[in-house]
Amino acid sequence: MSDSRTYPILPGRRYPPGATVEETGVNFSVYSRHAVGAELLLYAGADSDQPFQVIRLDPENNHSFFSWHVLVVDLPPGTHYTWRMDGPHDPRGHGWCFDPGIELLDPWARAVNVSNWDRWRRQTEGVQPHDSPRAAVLADEYHWCGDTPIRVSSEQMIIYEMHVGGFTRHPSSGVQHPGTFAGLIEKVPYLQDLGVTHVELMPVMAFDEQDVPEAVWASGLRNYWGYSSFGFFSPHPGYCVTPEQGSHRREFRDMVRTLHQAGIGVILDVVFNHTCEGNGRGPTLSFKGFGNETFYCLDQLDKTIYLDFTGCGNTVSANHPFVARYILDCLEYWVREMHVDGFRFDLASAMARDANGHPMEHPPVLWGIELSDTLAASKIIAEAWDAAGLYQVGSFPGYRWMEWNGRYRDSIRRFVRGDTGMIPEVATRLAGSSDLYGANLRQPINSINFVTCHDGFTLWDLVSHHTKRNIANREGNRDGNNDNLSWNCGIEGETTDAEVLALRRRQAKNLLTLLFLSQGIPMLLAGDEVLRGQSGNNNAWCQDNALGWFDWSLVETNREHLRFVRGLIALRKRHPSLRRRRFLAGQTRNGADMADVTWHGTQVGAPPWDDRTAQTLAFTLAPVEPDEPPLYIAINMAAAAQRFELPALPGRLWHSALDTGGASPLDVTRPEDQIALEPGPLVLRSRSVVVLESRPNRGYSLRN
Repeated sequence: MSDSRTYPILPGRRYPPGATVEETGVNFSVYSRHAVGAELLLYAGADSDQPFQVIRLDPENNHSFFSWHVLVVDLPPGTHYTWRMDGPHDPRGHGWCFDPGIELLDPWARAVNVSNWDRWRRQTEGVQPHDSPRAAVLADEYHWCGDTPIRVSSEQMIIYEMHVGGFTRHPSSGVQHPGTFAGLIEKVPYLQDLGVTHVELMPVMAFDEQDVPEAVWASGLRNYWGYSSFGFFSPHPGYCVTPEQGSHRREFRDMVRTLHQAGIGVILDVVFNHTCEGNGRGPTLSFKGFGNETFYCLDQLDKTIYLDFTGCGNTVSANHPFVARYILDCLEYWVREMHVDGFRFDLASAMARDANGHPMEHPPVLWGIELSDTLAASKIIAEAWDAAGLYQVGSFPGYRWMEWNGRYRDSIRRFVRGDTGMIPEVATRLAGSSDLYGANLRQPINSINFVTCHDGFTLWDLVSHHTKRNIANREGNRDGNNDNLSWNCGIEGETTDAEVLALRRRQAKNLLTLLFLSQGIPMLLAGDEVLRGQSGNNNAWCQDNALGWFDWSLVETNREHLRFVRGLIALRKRHPSLRRRRFLAGQTRNGADMADVTWHGTQVGAPPWDDRTAQTLAFTLAPVEPDEPPLYIAINMAAAAQRFELPALPGRLWHSALDTGGASPLDVTRPEDQIALEPGPLVLRSRSVVVLESRPNRGYSLRN
């Protein structure tokens, strides 16, 4: 697009913020409470060297309350633009950081392009002309073909955490547009076959890929994970095929619609706790230049100091009335206009702090999200801690909020690696973590259960490494968690030892089996179903390369493990008793003839609650629906085989549905292929889990 015209202007209006296409032109509006002047720069395209028109706004006609606005008559969609704001410069006393020489990105930009952005040139050489990210004016109509956000009861959810770029960027993916929303579309059948109900996408709002330490950038690495947002209303241009054409929304919507057609919901991992502008040494891209004192938590004595509860240089002042409204408007936009089904909030406890960093009992922004009519059917998930020690798992403000259950992760990891004294704790986690969520009217569905996530070891590395190996990150192996609660099964890292490899595969199955047998909502890390590893790197945030990508050759290499995970998910789906909205309490419900759960040890009815050396646990689950068979689950994390007494159900026989110690295809068995067990004790090999289904005795053949 090229344009040499000068477009006439009208005063415009302050609402809505951003760029809005109207019948007479485009209305631009932006918030800046203390600015005394504003300029709007219009560009023909994302790569244009110079603006074709610079509009200086009149404080009398183009300024209302805290907003600057102008209507550009007949301006065509596709135009790119930036802002320049003038005002007082008093960073220490008031936090004001106005600089009329810096072009700023509209915080409400619906499409962001970064082809002119050079973070390191700006930080080391100062401001350069027209080097800022630019926003594009959009007027793209979209035909949703009847699509609406997915409505799935929370207890039915199975979440698959994934990285949009890394999912298809590996050469083995075979997609037409690797590393994009379009590339993910080609893999939807794989997700459908796996059986997940929701994908949780690591950050897809526009982020700064250059936001890395200088040594990391110099080594050729970049911000891969995307927890460095600046364009909160825009899909990330790096995940688009033609972002220069302003196709951001269309490409994202195509992906959402395709996933919905497959019955899969879309949850966005969102980062409102900090931005990529960093601390006082960081660049000014947007928020600092419009209202630094509004958007960020600043030290009250010296406002050049940014309070940092995120470990990323700054903390968003999320409970400032204007910022809280901004966040809520953003979330509602993604639901209303982009049809997403929910959000996972990174370091969400930082959003529970006031402007001085103090935790609030009733944070307005969190309650606003909870009570929003637009978000009423959306899933809202908190990472209920921050980087400064505010840990709120089980006590996050509000009632609807689900939480990443870090205590679940740690308990299951310790138990499976062989720690003793864990039986009561593990039983509580399997039963839905009532100790964390039983108060305040919460339910098992408030717990997002996981054993791995993007942050930390992958499943395969968890059973292959005792210590992290992050040298490739170029930070001296100082980054990443040092305490991973992992066990390498006897040899550190890569090995050809057949026994060790077999044990690792069994341990991987054990971890996933306990995850999918637990009350609450399970979350699976992408790649764990095919035993994807990262060579011991537990913080691959900057590894936009084969180390951080999904290697699709593993689908064939580890097809037996993939088959197991598919079968495990199918097992959970056919058993409502694994998906209750109430905690397991050992009670008889709704006239049933057996308690919802009965706990055992190696002997029926004798759980080893007080045995500090025990590594075994078993339990029986009563059916929820008439055609559902009762379940018996036996767990042996000891180094030796154990004999388990089976509970007797008159007129019924136990059938083996899953055995992590069995060889494929006997590790997980469909109901039609199951064979009844003979009466007598059940022998579990070392470090294994067995699941039995009970069916009426109708002359099935028996086996040992």
